[in-house]
Amino acid sequence: MDGGEEVRVEAAPYCCSTCDGGEVSGRSLARRNRKTRSLSTSSAGSSSEYRRTQSLHGPSPVTTFGPKACMLQNPHAVMHIQDPASQRLTWNKPPKSVLVIKKIRDASLLEPFKELCIFLTEVKNMIVYVEKKVLEDPAISGDENFGAITKKFCTFREDLDDISNRVDFIICLGGDGTLLYASSLFQESVPPVMAFHLGSLGFLTPFKFDTYQSQVTQIIEGNAAIVLRSRLVVRVLKENWEKKARMDEKGIILTNGDVESSRKAMQYQVLNEVVVDRGPSSYLSNVDLFLDGHLITTVQGDGVIVSTPTGSTAYAVAAGASMIHPNVPAIMITPICPHSLSFRPIVVPAGVELKIMLSRDARNTAWVSFDGRKRQEICHGDSITITTSCFPVPSICSRDPVNDWFESLAECLHWNVRKKQNYLSSEDEEF
Repeated sequence: MDGGEEVRVEAAPYCCSTCDGGEVSGRSLARRNRKTRSLSTSSAGSSSEYRRTQSLHGPSPVTTFGPKACMLQNPHAVMHIQDPASQRLTWNKPPKSVLVIKKIRDASLLEPFKELCIFLTEVKNMIVYVEKKVLEDPAISGDENFGAITKKFCTFREDLDDISNRVDFIICLGGDGTLLYASSLFQESVPPVMAFHLGSLGFLTPFKFDTYQSQVTQIIEGNAAIVLRSRLVVRVLKENWEKKARMDEKGIILTNGDVESSRKAMQYQVLNEVVVDRGPSSYLSNVDLFLDGHLITTVQGDGVIVSTPTGSTAYAVAAGASMIHPNVPAIMITPICPHSLSFRPIVVPAGVELKIMLSRDARNTAWVSFDGRKRQEICHGDSITITTSCFPVPSICSRDPVNDWFESLAECLHWNVRKKQNYLSSEDEEF
């Protein structure tokens, strides 16, 4: 970010005592035993060092086993599990720039968009970034009063301009699709995202626009809870990519006929899910699923969904998967209409590498999409590699990660909503 500004998330890492691979001395072992005893006999006045904090996870496991055994350290660890209650947003320097993302072609968002931009520009003196196609809307370009404000905006175009190091935080106006779109704009580090519920579903948008001024001010001051929504990094390798001719400065067509250069690799950051399906074919899809290089199973059905915990409440739950809190480090594998009664959705640890390829005896090709976008065909020899990304989406909470998620389940999906039974009196029990 400009001027060395960076956003930090204050969190207590889910880490354990470090082992250097040597022998555990008798003194350190005795000290560890004393700590263990103090845990079991501690009273209300004991030191908070050993007191468990409120968390979705259990106590940190000890990685030393007996006097000489320990867990082998991995310097290439993908992520640490963090206590959701400890994740707070803070700023190293005051934020100066903000990206405002508005749902396109939605007339109901024009007035909130104008109010927010005027507030950010005139009151907060922020540098506002807006996508160029948003300002091309006749309802915005034709407003002479708002035109003076738009001249102060910084504009960009998707897939053409890089704004990854220019934006301090993001404000989304719309539904869940605006947050997914914000994620797609940043292929590496993502600024904190504040999402207002102005769309149809709003599962990922916890803020209401009625009190936007106080809420935005609170975020600028750095006083808010945050949830780190893990993403998937997906690499698609096309085996038989068409050889492209290019023209040099003299107008001569040059064609590179090397085999390796004809292979094209594309990489995507996915917030919800990767969907592999049978496309327009009437045949069942037939794809092989590998985990860390081992063939796990062959998916025969309409397809398979590989999703993040954030995506578990989207397409995956419609296909029969469980709903997982975004703080749980996991990858979900959910079959779509499998031609097997025993093929149930499974959850694998975050950080494993999944690979999907078309089976040799598949009758037709498959199709893949990423958060519902960039849909493309997968042929024999192509491969899709999926693992946990090191660049999550820091989503700002209205209250906290736990309450926001359960409120979304109740309000958006009507989770466990039913008509209550009447009270049974003692007289009724006699009958």
